[in-house]
Amino acid sequence: MSIAFTESPERLDLRKAVATLGAKYGEEYFYETAKTGQKTTELWQEAAKQGYVGVSIPEEYGGGGGDIGDLAAVCEELAAAGCPLLMLVVSPAIVGTLIAQYGTDVQKQRWLPGLADGSATYAFGITEADAGSNSHNLTTVATKSEDGWILNGSKTYISGVDEASHVLVIGRTADAKTGKLKPAIFMVPTDSEGFTAHEIEMALTSPEKQFTLFFDNVRVDADALIGSEDSGLEVLFAGLNPERIMAASMATGTARWAIDKAVAYAKVREVWGKPIGTHQAISHPLAKLKIELEMTRLLVQKAAALLAAGDLLGAGEAANMAKYSAGEVATMAVDQAIQTHG
Repeated sequence: MSIAFTESPERLDLRKAVATLGAKYGEEYFYETAKTGQKTTELWQEAAKQGYVGVSIPEEYGGGGGDIGDLAAVCEELAAAGCPLLMLVVSPAIVGTLIAQYGTDVQKQRWLPGLADGSATYAFGITEADAGSNSHNLTTVATKSEDGWILNGSKTYISGVDEASHVLVIGRTADAKTGKLKPAIFMVPTDSEGFTAHEIEMALTSPEKQFTLFFDNVRVDADALIGSEDSGLEVLFAGLNPERIMAASMATGTARWAIDKAVAYAKVREVWGKPIGTHQAISHPLAKLKIELEMTRLLVQKAAALLAAGDLLGAGEAANMAKYSAGEVATMAVDQAIQTHG
């Protein structure tokens, strides 16, 4: 199967438009909201109004009808402008993708329009203290009741719960035939009785907070289950590829931001009568990073194109490599930017 993964003129126009929006807010806005304990609500709402937040939501539910590559472009451009939106990774990318692919018509009508217009935000809960994201070792368990499900367990390092009306929770249920536990996915309202969220103190400067969640006999209706009782693992993995692509896009955007800061400084900072950027010790590491960044961006675009084409195996491999490579280049770019500034 031959798949072109260069970006279309429409995608490039989308990038330009989002970059303009990002420049309107920028890093000062981001830092101010984070330091004062506020949220990037104005940016989120304006991005939603212009169709960027819901760009990958199906058109019949008010979205743009695009694919994960379009949403990843939005994510990258905002990060490159110094005002990343972490909940883009979680809400429309992971939760929106899973509901669009596996939700019933009723579930789609209930939860997707809010994602499309930016009025709804959903969190994603998989990580546990002793299991990480290994779905086979999760201890959050869902038990069938007469009218739905009862959840017990905990999650940790869950992003943006204070902004979300629901958390898409990865739990496990007992297989009717074998009795063994298997993954199952539930949309759990954050105002449910027995649901508690405790903020985790973080050194990271970010408007989005991290939480530990506890489920103490939390009851949800039968239609809170996304997919069937037997399709939990399939549903879960369908959400991990978009997460990896989006995380990689935010990282490449961060790398672009750091390199731009370093280059701008290297052009104006003078030593011995010359800009420091004229010295190879400064310019060569930045040039090397630019090469590595562009290679990573191509890998992200490939992963998004494979996912959009339905090549899930190929997309999974590319998305994993893209996320790793993007994390590396972002870290190196930030470090080199610090070194460039002395």
